[in-house]
Amino acid sequence: MPMTELNARFFDTVPITKAYREMVARSLLSRGSSKRLKTAIEKAKRGESVTLAYIGGSITHGAGADPLPSACYAYRSYADFKACFGRSGGDSIHLVKAGLGGTPSELGMIRYERDVLRDGTVQPDIVIIEFAVNDADDETEGVCYESLVLKALSAPNKPAVILLFSVFENDWNLQDRLSPVGSHYGLPMVSIKDAVTEQFRKSPADGGLISKEQFFADIYHPTNTGHAIMADCLGWLFEETNRSPADQEDIALDLPPLIGNDFTGVRLLDRASSTDIAAIAEGSFMSTDTELQLAEMDDHSYGTPQFPHNWMHTGDSASQSFKMTIRCRSLLLVYKNSGSDMFGSAELWVNGKHVGTANSHAVRWTRCHAVILHRSEQSNEHMVEIFMAAGHENKRFTILGFGYVL
Repeated sequence: MPMTELNARFFDTVPITKAYREMVARSLLSRGSSKRLKTAIEKAKRGESVTLAYIGGSITHGAGADPLPSACYAYRSYADFKACFGRSGGDSIHLVKAGLGGTPSELGMIRYERDVLRDGTVQPDIVIIEFAVNDADDETEGVCYESLVLKALSAPNKPAVILLFSVFENDWNLQDRLSPVGSHYGLPMVSIKDAVTEQFRKSPADGGLISKEQFFADIYHPTNTGHAIMADCLGWLFEETNRSPADQEDIALDLPPLIGNDFTGVRLLDRASSTDIAAIAEGSFMSTDTELQLAEMDDHSYGTPQFPHNWMHTGDSASQSFKMTIRCRSLLLVYKNSGSDMFGSAELWVNGKHVGTANSHAVRWTRCHAVILHRSEQSNEHMVEIFMAAGHENKRFTILGFGYVL
């Protein structure tokens, strides 16, 4: 695929020149094994159905883009792929966008079946994973990220998995921690940091193509221009793969994990899940919270409520514990952060031991927050108890769901 006019037409500040192409080319951190990505491209050329899926944080959601549904890097990258490789207008090329602001791979791995695979109804051919600026608070320091990567790679249809490393305005990301995972499995990797940060320090006279003010809408998120450049960086990988011969050998998944794979099999448990997974006594957590974090999924202009099948303590009645008995190896809690003073904190107990306090004001905006309750190599029965902290009985608290590994 040549660098098309598709993304360039969205901005006038960065003309598509030789220097621009060289900047975009620097983003190709690793071609990795081309077999899976080449297979997806060839399917698209034949007019077969191909789905591109994107999972990540607020940048993948589209923050900073206007209009968000069509100006974000995920949509632009998908549209570019469709224009270059799709047949008959590209109607056989499909988009799954599953970005969620303020969330790391610790939550992304729990959302994967629901938001990417759509509970088994979708089998993406290409999966782009973008958590390089969201995983600073990952309490496993990379185990959740590698588990998510393996979860995506291990699908029966053998999708191509691309690791995308976005960057903050201060030139920071977690590429040094996370890129070894990609190298370990031989994955294609695209670094926005490698493409743009060096030239940020140059004046136009010295070869600078774009300033930080042009690339960033705020200290975290790209402008329309920034999103377009991100899409072009992914497009460069597609172009390089298209014009190169395919590797004959598939990537090896029987390797020992580099950081850890404890959560590869993690699944979501919420109020809508099968009742044979766990025995639950709701106590005073019997209401359902409808004021939830919203995300514009796919190419939608409307927000989809996140974790709508939840358990909420309203503070309007007696404070009784939420109790759950479940057999599993590892267990995570997903709960709601809120800026409202009507929300409070809850105590978390597992097997009669206090394992932490969940603070609804960990960040003071509506967000989904994941925390590990229990982690083990063996599957055993566990008793979970959640109740309002002392003095918070009249406050609200929402259990959005759980992630469990059998």
